[in-house]
Amino acid sequence: MTLLIWQDDMDTGIDIIDGQHRRIVEMINHLHITQKSMERFAVGEVIDELVDYTLSHFAFEEELMEEAGYPFSAAHKRVHEVFTKRVSEYRLRFEAGEDIVDDLRSMLSRWLFNHIRNDDKAYADSVKRHLNHFVREHQQGGWLSRTVKRLFG
Repeated sequence: MTLLIWQDDMDTGIDIIDGQHRRIVEMINHLHITQKSMERFAVGEVIDELVDYTLSHFAFEEELMEEAGYPFSAAHKRVHEVFTKRVSEYRLRFEAGEDIVDDLRSMLSRWLFNHIRNDDKAYADSVKRHLNHFVREHQQGGWLSRTVKRLFG
């Protein structure tokens, strides 16, 4: 399997989310590179980092969806939970000594690209509207705007 390349059709238009998604792609690529070193401990560290980062990303994404009032946030969260369970099983198999890295990378790349292009793009408009409303509200003299002006001129 070759390294993953970010494709523009995966952008949601939400900079922070797109940055997190790109970071996950980098981590999957790092897993591939580390696997080539044949150092099991290093591979385990990359798997742990990838899983931990992805869980943090899911929590952040779920919070954004809920705040935005996205009507399918509960269903989206369930998709995340099923994925988390699946990855946890790979992690346990790795810890038991199984060579799962190729299968894990393949599953991660397929799942991630499909999830972003479908599930994540589905919530993007709701979240962008919410974020734009928040920014406009605070640019019109809210506490954040006043504090930034006071501190940074």
